[in-house]
Parts: sequence; structure tokens; C-alpha cells
Amino acid sequence: MDNQTRIFEFILLGLSEQPLQQQVFFGLSFSLYLIGCMGNLLSILAILLDPHLHSPMYFFLSNLPLLDICFASTTIPKMLVNHLCGHSTISSKACLTQMYFFITFGAADSILLSTMAYDRYLAICCPLRYITIMSVLRCALLVAVPWISANLISMVHTILMTHLSFCTNRIPHFFCDLNALIKLSCSNTQVNEMLVLVFGGSVVLIPFVCIMASYTPIAMAVWKVPSAQGKWKAFSTCSSHLCVVALFYGTIIGVYFNPASTHTTQKDIATTVMYTMVTPMLNPFIYSLRNRDLKEALWKLLKGNHLAKPL
Repeated sequence: MDNQTRIFEFILLGLSEQPLQQQVFFGLSFSLYLIGCMGNLLSILAILLDPHLHSPMYFFLSNLPLLDICFASTTIPKMLVNHLCGHSTISSKACLTQMYFFITFGAADSILLSTMAYDRYLAICCPLRYITIMSVLRCALLVAVPWISANLISMVHTILMTHLSFCTNRIPHFFCDLNALIKLSCSNTQVNEMLVLVFGGSVVLIPFVCIMASYTPIAMAVWKVPSAQGKWKAFSTCSSHLCVVALFYGTIIGVYFNPASTHTTQKDIATTVMYTMVTPMLNPFIYSLRNRDLKEALWKLLKGNHLAKPL
């Protein structure tokens, strides 16, 4: 019998096969997902309802928690439902759909971080021209680019994945990860692996280089500020973004910017948990704790104040 058979469903092995560990991971995953969604949703509402936060910086910032909610929601709910229902299967179509949206939201997140760095560069290094440059149309284009680019990249990966044959349907992961599926294939995956590296460079390294290029003149501008208080005020507008950048890229580069043959299951799962569960949960706290305006808007929202002025 030919080992390369058509597979109609996959089995997700999850974070662990030990029952006790499964209970612990379920509780941890549910808590992180709930906290992350609530924190990100509150951040979006605070920005939308407070007229003082209707600026380009907060427009980009409101898209980041939206992406974080979508990104976490592509994988964690399915894992939680599988645990509660006592099964671990996912149809091949649902698997490809999950992979598509996971890549889309992850890639869009990466590109959006570089857009936010560009916004900070203009605000600090070109303050007199900032409002003119960051028009409503340009802001909309800068947000549309990550979404459109990410969907195109994800579409290529998904189409190529439909042409692969698989020797087994057991995925050693808690979701349909691109690298995990490539490793299960009996087909020639050189093109898939090459495109993982090529597109990985497009959505990870290029935005990362753009971020560094934006922050180099920012650092020089901040250094020239005469007072320590002025330096801190200028740097505080960027510190939250830098923390998120370090957290996001520090985990994702190690997973996806390597040939699939060099990956280990334990390493992939550990780092994937970091940027699918921990990072989306931490992002709203990083921004709210290090951004006074957003912190005040969140506090007013939680107190039930009517932030938006009536028309």
C-alpha cells in the first residue's frame, strides 16, 4: 500500500500527552487567552472612546491589539475545545484554514510593528511636518499594507501546502503549524522550505531592519535633548514599542527563520506558546503601564466615564 495517502483529517497531539500536564496547560492557556483578549479589547475601546487618543500613533496602536486578538483566536480556542470534548482531530480543510489565518495575522503583526516605528521616527525627528505627512489617507495605507501583504504571503503557503502528500496525520503540535506540516510530508518540500526562508525574510527581517533604521535617528535625536527629563519624555513614547518588538521578534525568528529539518518539536512548541499566548497577553499591559495617556483612558473606561463627547 502506498504510504502517500490522501488525508482528510489530522490529529493534533497538543502540548502534552500526560493527563495531568494537559489539565495544567488547559488552565494556563485559558487564563492567558482570557486575560489577553480582555486586555486588548479594553485597549481598543479606550482608544476609540477617548477623543484625546484620536491620533496616528493610537490609530496604529489600536490595530495591534486587534491583530493580537485575531492571532491568538486562530489557535487557542480550538485547542481548548478539543480538550473539553476529549478529541484532538481537525479536518484537512480546517487545518489549512487555521494555518492560513495564523500566517496572515502573524505576518501582519510583524509588518505593523515596523509601521509603528516609522510613525515614532516622524513624530520625534520631523515634528513640524508630522501632521502633514501622517494624513488620514497615509495612515490608512500604512495599515492596509500589512493586511494585504500578509494575506498574499499566506495564500502562497496555503496553495503550495495543498499539493503535498503526507505519510502520517499526527501533528506534534497544538495547531496546524506550517513547519510541522512540512515535516510530515512525504513529498519534495524544498520549494516550501525555501519560501519559508524567503517570506520569513520579507515579513521578519525586513521589518526588523526598518525598525532599527527608524530608531537609530530617534536615539540620536533623544541624545541631543539637553535635559534628562526631556530625554525621558521623548524615550517614553518609544519604550513600549521597543519592549513589544523585542518580545515578538525574539521568539519568532528562532522558530521560522530556520530550515524545517533543524527544528525540534519541544523547541518549536515552547517558543510558539510564547508568541501565541504570552505575547498577546503582555502587549496591552506593556502599553498601558508605560503610556500615561492610555493608562488614564483605560482607568476612565473602567470607572464607566463617558469618554466620547456627544455629537
